[in-house]
Amino acid sequence: MAASLTIAIDLSSTVPAYRQIADAVRTLLVGGHMTAGGQLPTVRQLAVDLGVHHNTVAEAYRTLADEGWLELTRRRGATVLDRATPRATPQAEQQYVARLRALLAEARAAGVSTDSLFAAVNGSKGSRP
Repeated sequence: MAASLTIAIDLSSTVPAYRQIADAVRTLLVGGHMTAGGQLPTVRQLAVDLGVHHNTVAEAYRTLADEGWLELTRRRGATVLDRATPRATPQAEQQYVARLRALLAEARAAGVSTDSLFAAVNGSKGSRP
């Protein structure tokens, strides 16, 4: 049976809908909210739920399959894979740190508190460590 996904996307965002879907599902996967062997909703069902074209969801699922999160099989849909945590290369780590710094600067410029940002990064509410 397919897992029930609780995700939301913003169709007015500049971020493509398929990317928003992939990011939301990846967040659930990384957070342990889906277990290996679990089934995701069908492409068509998730597309109906989110109000997007089925190709948009299919692209998100393909992105996650390319990253090693999902196995896509005709007639069986998307199955969550048991994925080992990869070891980041120094270049990849530098790229992510640079992107995170830029995002943090953007959030601070918009008035988001440092404590809120640290809580979000740590996955908890409250003040920074």
